[in-house]
Amino acid sequence: MDHSAAAETILLYFVLPLWLLAGFADYLCHRASRIEITSGYRETLLHLLMLIEVAIPLLAALFFEINALIIAAMIAGFVAHQLTALWDTTFASHKRLITPIEQQVHSFLELMPLMAMVIVIILNWPQFLSLWGFGSEVARYELVFKRDPLPWRYVAAFLSAVLLFEVLPYLEEFVRGFRSRKSA
Repeated sequence: MDHSAAAETILLYFVLPLWLLAGFADYLCHRASRIEITSGYRETLLHLLMLIEVAIPLLAALFFEINALIIAAMIAGFVAHQLTALWDTTFASHKRLITPIEQQVHSFLELMPLMAMVIVIILNWPQFLSLWGFGSEVARYELVFKRDPLPWRYVAAFLSAVLLFEVLPYLEEFVRGFRSRKSA
């Protein structure tokens, strides 16, 4: 196995699953802290915003050729996610206890997208350089479906896991928080 294949395998079968597990662990931490009666649905809106901030570049990377546009979207999504995470923690820390375990989970939630982005950049180094006006390649800014798409079973399993372990739990958290607000 060459280095590129190894890096892609690590990304697809280690980094992305670990990121999903960290997201679900964060949901479990929120549930244990009874988020619905502390910071409530407003904090969950920040969680959903962070999910969108990473979902857009992640979906783009799954389906489109990686080029300067996709890398720029990843960088922008990562920066937006970090700023929203800071906003989220600042907001939540005044409303509820953020346990050491939850803080550790947050560390993973901040590092996994960075690790994923760095692997993608390494695998597409010429387009990363072109984004900044360096290197021999011309920066490409078009959306082109992957010539060699990821295996459909992987994509289906990954997107199902995202729905099951990220989207649905955080929507449940939002509903729980919104209902609690209405009954208060």
